[in-house]
Amino acid sequence: MTKTEKTLTPKLIKKLWMAFILLVLLMGASYIFITGYFANKYSQETTQRLNADVANHVIAEKFNGASPFMEDGSVNSALFGDLMHDMMAVNQSIEVYLLGQSGEILYSVVLDPDDKDAAKSVDLAPIKSFIADEGTNFILGDDPRNPGEKKIFSAAPYKVDNHQGFIYIVLAGKKFQEVSDNLMSQYFTRLGIGATLLTMVFSAIIGLLAIWFLTKNLRLITQTVRSFHDGDLEARIPNPEKSDIEVFAKSFNDMADNIVGNMDKMKSIDLLRRELIANVSHDLRTPLAILKGYIETLQMKRDTLSEIEKDEYLQITHDNVDKLSNLINQLFEYSKLEAEQVVPVKEPFSITELSHDLIAKFNVLAKQKEIELELDNPQENCLVYADVSLVERALQNLIENAIKYTEPMGKVTLSLQKKGQNVEINITDTGTGIPVNEQPFIFDRYKQVDKSTKKQGYGLGLAIVKKIMDLHDTTITVLSKPKQGSSFIFNLPAYQV
Repeated sequence: MTKTEKTLTPKLIKKLWMAFILLVLLMGASYIFITGYFANKYSQETTQRLNADVANHVIAEKFNGASPFMEDGSVNSALFGDLMHDMMAVNQSIEVYLLGQSGEILYSVVLDPDDKDAAKSVDLAPIKSFIADEGTNFILGDDPRNPGEKKIFSAAPYKVDNHQGFIYIVLAGKKFQEVSDNLMSQYFTRLGIGATLLTMVFSAIIGLLAIWFLTKNLRLITQTVRSFHDGDLEARIPNPEKSDIEVFAKSFNDMADNIVGNMDKMKSIDLLRRELIANVSHDLRTPLAILKGYIETLQMKRDTLSEIEKDEYLQITHDNVDKLSNLINQLFEYSKLEAEQVVPVKEPFSITELSHDLIAKFNVLAKQKEIELELDNPQENCLVYADVSLVERALQNLIENAIKYTEPMGKVTLSLQKKGQNVEINITDTGTGIPVNEQPFIFDRYKQVDKSTKKQGYGLGLAIVKKIMDLHDTTITVLSKPKQGSSFIFNLPAYQV
């Protein structure tokens, strides 16, 4: 096992564990925060509900028979101060305020006159809402000692000696807040430690099971990838559509199929390349040997040979040079096509005019072999959209091939026929035909049907035609019977004027 194999799974599991732990800690902190928030709100609401009538009791019991105001309208600080002290002695968590009709603070024993930060008035909106609801709803009011903060309270209106206002009692005063904060801190500490420990235990158990389950398919895929890497080219992920990571599983299987397919294709190409080199070497050797033989003969016997013999030897030498030239040109052309270095330049052109030109070009060769070469074409001018030079090359190879395998007094016909959106091109001969078992392979590189006729060709003509058809996204079909001739048919898209 390599170092990569050793560390692949632990690294992934470590990352999963870190993500899981962070998630657990975040959930724990959120749980503690939410629990504390609602516990504090519950405590405040309970306290306010229980003490909702405290302000009313103060007015009913303390203001009965005694006015908190002096004759000059000022606050009777001695009387009201004693009242507040008595109440705050019984319940140290409260703070009592005497408010005017507009919410201004008239008096309170907890306020320092020199405290510039203390509020001078209290917002009456929460107070009026509290009085209207008779203390049944949870409402927060201003904290005069800490402007900006909200506290639970009790409030009641008073009307004494033409004085109107409110008794405003903060139920969770400063001392209450100090004790509450201290207890809350201890509570959260205990809750946090307990919840964290309990959460970690259950999280560890759940985490192990979850990570094992989540990485089950990944472990299977990893094992399959390693098997493929070690040379098992048949290794595939079973039932990829049922995998938790279906896209990855299918992608790997497709990739493995492509790799194996490309490997098979490369092996096939390599085998065909070997065959091509062997066949080309043979064909190169034959004309070279002939050239060498006749040139040596001309050198050795040039004084004894007649002029007719010299001309004959030179003609044979010339013919074999042409054969070599044609073979090299075909090899060069096919190599460019196979390497996809040829990009078709498609344009509209008249396939009818091109066919007339080719018939005229090959008519001389056909007459030499006493073969009738004709063009069967409707009166209309057929236009196609293709690469004119590549189509011309394909037609040349097919016509030349038809003439080559047609006996004297035979016939070769090039016909054009418009069919729907295409133009059908058909090259038919009355030659020797192609055996049925050979027909599937005639477009292979260097495939020749009749070994005895190998001297007539180089085996690349039809392969070049097939490549040209592929560049035009069309196919070529062969219809042939032995001794009854052959037909090569392909279609090109018609150009709509």
